[in-house]
Amino acid sequence: MDIFTALETRRSIRHYTGEPIDENKIIEAIKYAMYAPSAHNSRSWRFILTSNKEHLLQLSKMHPYAKMLPDASWAILFCNDLNAEKTEGYGALNVAASIENFLLAIHGMGFGAVWLGIYPRKERMTMMTDFFDLPDYLMPIALCSVGVPLNIPPQPNRFEPEKILKIYK
Repeated sequence: MDIFTALETRRSIRHYTGEPIDENKIIEAIKYAMYAPSAHNSRSWRFILTSNKEHLLQLSKMHPYAKMLPDASWAILFCNDLNAEKTEGYGALNVAASIENFLLAIHGMGFGAVWLGIYPRKERMTMMTDFFDLPDYLMPIALCSVGVPLNIPPQPNRFEPEKILKIYK
């Protein structure tokens, strides 16, 4: 799949077949996540991966939008390492860029994923910190579910030229 097709056709996938996805494929997608830009090249992202069915079930009950996790193959917690963040406050942006790369990589492999927000919701951040027993310097940013898509939602036209407010020449 070329990059433009991937950008245009990537969708949030919330329904999965329950089929497993090989760990090596997830690691490969994480590799591409690490090619994202980051402030001062800090690469402050950190990743926690689980395919443990009990984890997926528990997480689905903790997060209000994670009901799909019991049918997913994996959940990936994307965190910011505050010790690696060279410019305060930019870590969440670093991690967000890595998430988008990850989502595109997963899509390019033919799998589905959805981004489940955690940061800046304190209650969600605390739940994830407690669940994964994170040290104080790791800040949970988002959880992504990954699985074999049960179906692919229709592709909308999302180009809205009216959102281009000015063009200076």
